[in-house]
Amino acid sequence: MSSRFLRSFLPLLWAASTVYAKGGDDKWLSPVYPLYTQPLAFGEEISPKYTVKNSDGSDLDYYEIDIKPVDVQIYPGLGKTHLVGYNGGVPGPTFRMQKGREAVVRFVNHATLANSVHLHGSYSRAPFDGWADDITKPGQYKDYYYPNRQNARTLWYHDHAIDHTAENAYYGQAGFYILSDAEEDALNLPSGKYDLPLALASKQYNSDGTLWDPEKNGEEVSLWGDVIHVNGVPWPFHQVEPRKYRLRFLNTGISRSFQLSFESSDAVGKQIPFTVFASDAGLTLNPVQTNDLYISVAERWEVIVDFSAYAGKNVTVKNARKVAADDDYNSTDQVMRFIVGNTVSDSSNNLPNGLPQTLRTVPFPPSHATSEYNFKFQKGNGGGWNINGVTWSDANSRILAKPPRGSVQKWTLENTSGGWSHPIHIHLVDLQIVSRSGGRGAVMPYEKVALKDVMWLDTNEKIEVVARYAPWDGVYMFHCHNLIHEDHEMLAAFNVTALPDLGYPETTHFIDPMEPRYRATDFSESDFQSRSGVFSEQGIKDKLNFFIGLEAYSKVDEVESALVDYWSTHTGGAAPTSTSKGGSGSTKTSTTSSPTTLKTSTTKSSSSVTSTKTK
Repeated sequence: MSSRFLRSFLPLLWAASTVYAKGGDDKWLSPVYPLYTQPLAFGEEISPKYTVKNSDGSDLDYYEIDIKPVDVQIYPGLGKTHLVGYNGGVPGPTFRMQKGREAVVRFVNHATLANSVHLHGSYSRAPFDGWADDITKPGQYKDYYYPNRQNARTLWYHDHAIDHTAENAYYGQAGFYILSDAEEDALNLPSGKYDLPLALASKQYNSDGTLWDPEKNGEEVSLWGDVIHVNGVPWPFHQVEPRKYRLRFLNTGISRSFQLSFESSDAVGKQIPFTVFASDAGLTLNPVQTNDLYISVAERWEVIVDFSAYAGKNVTVKNARKVAADDDYNSTDQVMRFIVGNTVSDSSNNLPNGLPQTLRTVPFPPSHATSEYNFKFQKGNGGGWNINGVTWSDANSRILAKPPRGSVQKWTLENTSGGWSHPIHIHLVDLQIVSRSGGRGAVMPYEKVALKDVMWLDTNEKIEVVARYAPWDGVYMFHCHNLIHEDHEMLAAFNVTALPDLGYPETTHFIDPMEPRYRATDFSESDFQSRSGVFSEQGIKDKLNFFIGLEAYSKVDEVESALVDYWSTHTGGAAPTSTSKGGSGSTKTSTTSSPTTLKTSTTKSSSSVTSTKTK
């Protein structure tokens, strides 16, 4: 049966298949949705509106995103679904960026809720990192200044507003931000139409086709969802050629985790091997072949899948049953389907010799830490979520760590519950998972060779992570990325403290995420529509020149050099190193205790960072 015929038949099918039941492996919460009947969609690729020269001669690009509502036909035969997306798209536009080319992105809020945008995976300065209280109200805009100076990686941008991150993300505020560099380009990976960004999510619908809203329904634990989406489409199909593809998996959901695998229509129940080669922080040390892949909320994993043996067949992306503590429903074990054709139109970048055994020299942190912290992620006796008993609302106590700038820290993350898992995101830094005990019991093979910024802390698990807290000082967040948990207080902060004798004269400091001159600003709708005032070409270029004068990122190499020199001469310090050794399930980091390093803070405490809870 052709997909065109199926689409014309769908309205009748929907009318006859609106069935409801309580949750369970064979039940639906939403109206029944026939799988693999809608094509996969992709976010538009966005281009800069203006470009100026930076202080070092490189280009600085200006982009603009309008956060606005949109009504989309998700369920044919039912009413449209109200969403709120970046430029009205779900997912939002895809940024494809080059290392060394900085960007300013202006987010204009035409929605009904406040927002705060986090570029996830970027070492952005604190005022541009999406601090939860640094909100942009409806009728305001904020300019975010991004470095694009890290190694190639799949980043993503999403909402981070206090109290309703889950609602904003659930309704569509997420998009890909892909950073490339010469080192990755040299690998000649599949590109163009053979490079597929795939944003996973799970949602729940009402009988009229609208979204079941977790905030309005008082959900405080998790929203698993019974309808699996890829790039905003429930259980889509995509036509591919019998060759190798690069798949960028990103979990944009608010609660559900996945254990992904591939299965051919001619060998049901048999998993197809594939290769993991990149993580949250870009290329892994080595490629790792696996039959399945764990991916919790906000994680990114990149894989190479070879469809050459499956010409004329279907290959289905599956999800395991009983993943962590997530609830299963009728079709939550299905994700999407690839329909493999019989001919290859372009054989370039098809990796005829496979991937090299060593992909890059990964800058794993040094093997010793200046200090250690232990964090328990738990549910309070009276409800609500916390980290070490502290919640975000406790502004006087929510800074839970003070790593000196450039120091190496070992953090132990613990989940003592058997009832839920926590994907833990630590802003600013790339981390190495060095051990896991309880739960799954070991570091996954593809985790051992990777740097991460999200660590899946499964039920009854304890993991140890090591990171170098650089290159910037300032106050940043860490939290559970189950967004229901985050919105209900499982969110805290750490203060990367300044080094008074660093020996590098920075022209501007960015330690306070709520610094007034970088906050959101009211705008005139007539100026926005007519492209005048702050939206005129001159107004925008004046703002770009302001950012250029800050030198927020252009001297990062000099900063790193100064940090290396500092820690090479200070007791308990550790200069950054690159190593060819990944983590292991049993590895423990040796530590050198250095309590005095925690007293070097010159940054404001969290009590001085204003809380602005606004709906």
